[in-house]
Parts: sequence; C-alpha cells; structure tokens
Amino acid sequence: MPAPVATWAASTGADVLPGADDDGFFGIRFESIGGLGAHLAGQILAEAGVLRQGLNGAHFSSYGSEKKGTPVKSFVRFCPADREVRTSSPIESPQVVAVFHEALARSFDVAAGLSATGTLIVNTRSAPDEIREALGLRSGTVAVLDALGIALEEKTRVNTAMLGAVVRTCPFFDSDAVKETIREKLSVRNASVVEANLRTFDRGYRELRCMTWSPAPGDTGRPVQRAAPAFGYLDAPIGGVILDSGNSILKNLSTSRQGFLPSYDPDTCSHCGICDIVCPDLCFVWSDDGEGEPAVRLLGIDYHYCKGCLKCVDACPTGSLTELREENGWAEEHRVPLFPWLELGGAA
Repeated sequence: MPAPVATWAASTGADVLPGADDDGFFGIRFESIGGLGAHLAGQILAEAGVLRQGLNGAHFSSYGSEKKGTPVKSFVRFCPADREVRTSSPIESPQVVAVFHEALARSFDVAAGLSATGTLIVNTRSAPDEIREALGLRSGTVAVLDALGIALEEKTRVNTAMLGAVVRTCPFFDSDAVKETIREKLSVRNASVVEANLRTFDRGYRELRCMTWSPAPGDTGRPVQRAAPAFGYLDAPIGGVILDSGNSILKNLSTSRQGFLPSYDPDTCSHCGICDIVCPDLCFVWSDDGEGEPAVRLLGIDYHYCKGCLKCVDACPTGSLTELREENGWAEEHRVPLFPWLELGGAA
C-alpha cells in the first residue's frame, strides 16, 4: 500500500506532490455521465486526501441538467498542507483523467490538456494500445479497466472501481484512507452496500492494466481545449429562438447508454408495437410496405436515439427484445437508420 503523504514528505524532504504541475497542484479530472457516480467519487477522493492524509485540496463538479445520461465533469485538486488552494476553476491540464464511459470519446476530446507524462484511465474492455491509437495519444500512460464488468459482478456502480484505479496510479495516495472514506460515506446512505463497494475498489486497484510511452523531445502533451461561445453580439439570433432543440433529429444519444442496450430478434417478433409505445425516444424503425400480415413490420432499432433505458425489454411480450451488454461497434453494426436521408448528407 502507498504510504500516506505526510510520511512520504517527511522521508523525502520534498514540499510538492510527485507529478504536480508548475503551480504545485496535482489535478484529477473525471469524465463521466450522470448516473455513474463521478460526483460522489470526487467527494470521496477529496475527503480522503484532506481529512485522512493531511493534504490541502478542493473538489467540485460541473454538469448541466442533473439526470442520468448527461455529461458530467468532476475535478479534484491536491497540494501539500503548507500551500493554499486559491482557485476553483476547472482543471484544464490534469495529471490524471479518468473516463467513466468509453463512448464519451466520440463526443469530445476526453484527454484534452493531459500532460505528456500524465495518465488516462478508461472504463473499457479494450487494450491500452487500442485506446491510445483510437484517441491519437503520443505519450504518457494509458490504463484500462473493465469497471462495468466489475460493477455488474459485485452489484455496485463503476465509481468505486474507477476510484481504485485512480488510487493505484497516484503514488501519494493511501488506499486504506480512501477505503475508510468509502466505508464512512456509504454507511450513512446504505450500510448494506459498503462491503460490496470495498470489494469493487480492491478489484479496480488490482485489475488495472497500464502501458506507458515516453514523451518525445518537445512533447508537451495534449492541447487544452476551451469551449468558445456559440454566438457573439454580432451574430446572436433573435431572442427566444431555439436553434439546437433538445429533441432534434441530429442528436446522437448513444453516449447516454450506461453499458446496455436492447437486442432485437426479428424471427420471434409479433410486430405488436408495444415497444414503440413505451420508448421515450421513438428509436424503433417500422416499414408499412411489407408483404402479408401484419402489414406494418418492425425493421430494427436506430441506436443513435436509444439511450439504453430498456423499457422496451420489460414490455416486450414475446422476448424478442433482450438486454445486451454493449460491445464496442455493436450498435453501429446493427443499427437501422430512422432517417435514411440524413445518411446522404441531408437530401430528402
């Protein structure tokens, strides 16, 4: 187990954390979606460092609507006790980035700002070199963990598995301090889940797989990205106009899925339409030009609009829709486009 920071600092005589930036801070950024527990994970990590290891630190999260499936960022800063944390800005150049949902990488650069010697942790079943190639990383450490698989087996959420992975990659963390914080935090909410979450943490710590690539001369890491305003005073639309509505057919909701989606078997389907009635996003694709009875037939599912709620699986009377753990690329391979003309560049 890593030694507590106070012991490490006393033995080395150092006054900065290993891997800290030029300002003396060690930054950790969680990239996640609502429902996976990134905010709670950030709270636990910050409390363990500040209350149990004598560090100074700060934690806060950034998100829009507080619901499952929406993007969430959680930030944790640490520094030695003799320094002050005098900023609450988002962490743009972290030393560690933990990605709770692999599909987030399709929406934006999850590794933005990561230093050339930083660590990227991804909840995935892919190998580290595959993730490195997919994200175009040149240097640093890529660590992978099947946090969802661990969570399913232990009947927990992925956040404690990802916490175990983060603690393993940070040399100054005391895993016992984090586990005690998990025990204390979860005991208040539901004491029955404490032991399962501690097992999940231990497995996340043990089962992490890492590969490191040394930075080339002049490699400063991933560029920082900042969201630019959509409009300025010269091109702002007329007040009240919603140009990018939430129910737009251009929205791709695949990032909202938390690891599961419905699998459709046409051979056993009765085409009753109950799935379409309960679907909140109308992602089922139908044809009314089929031969024989029934005339209206279910062709399949457009997974761009499926957020994995699985209401259709619960409602299906024939068992033609079943719950499937999502594999990388499976949804694209089995997708039936709801609006085929969009695939042709928007021409009707």
